[in-house]
Amino acid sequence: MDAGIFEDIGLTSAEGKVYLALLELGSATAGPIMERSGLQSSVVHLTLNRLIDKGFVSYVKEGQRHRYQSANPRHIIAFLNEKKDRFEGILPQLLAKQSGGLSKPEVTVYRGKRGVQELLYELLEAGGTEHHTLGSPKESLMLPESWWVSYHKDRAKKGIAAKLLFNESLRSWGAESRYPKSEVRYTLKEFEPLTETIIRNDTVGIIMWTEKPIGILIREKTLAFGYDQFFKMAWESVGRKKR
Repeated sequence: MDAGIFEDIGLTSAEGKVYLALLELGSATAGPIMERSGLQSSVVHLTLNRLIDKGFVSYVKEGQRHRYQSANPRHIIAFLNEKKDRFEGILPQLLAKQSGGLSKPEVTVYRGKRGVQELLYELLEAGGTEHHTLGSPKESLMLPESWWVSYHKDRAKKGIAAKLLFNESLRSWGAESRYPKSEVRYTLKEFEPLTETIIRNDTVGIIMWTEKPIGILIREKTLAFGYDQFFKMAWESVGRKKR
């Protein structure tokens, strides 16, 4: 298992490796943990103390040695919920600071998978009643499939219908049966660009699904209208070919 997943929930790389090593060992002294995690002695001891403080690890003293044991992985959910509750407690203050600051820029650039996810979340809050996607390739599944399903469920909950004009390479993904409140069509096999364009209300998101994806978010009403007109022509063209 990739210990890097623990970094996504707020642990350091070393904390993830030590916790995962303890899960696999069951109960162990520092020596086997060092061997399993590949970390130096000083790092392991410092990391164990941090994990104990966070409630991820417990220990018993056997003579001069400590025997460590990892907490039940289910307790991580409680840890995440606690962080979520704390953040929601200060969210009104953060939103107030945002509204009192400068207005959002018209063009924002995002890099990497997390950056693209942030772009997509921004589009989710862009208003409007329809979500239009043009040209999503199979490379877009570098984001977890479960994430995409959850994203489109959130879109549907907002009452926003989707028209998704995907590349042929995404046909096997079966979005039409996974994404609620959506209609899906596919382009020709010969047309497989790595660029995806999403139009929502007065906002356009352009994603380049390269090895390290890049996203551009543009908030401009006239531009969004033009992109949407182009999308509608492409959508109708594919519909006519199917008939």
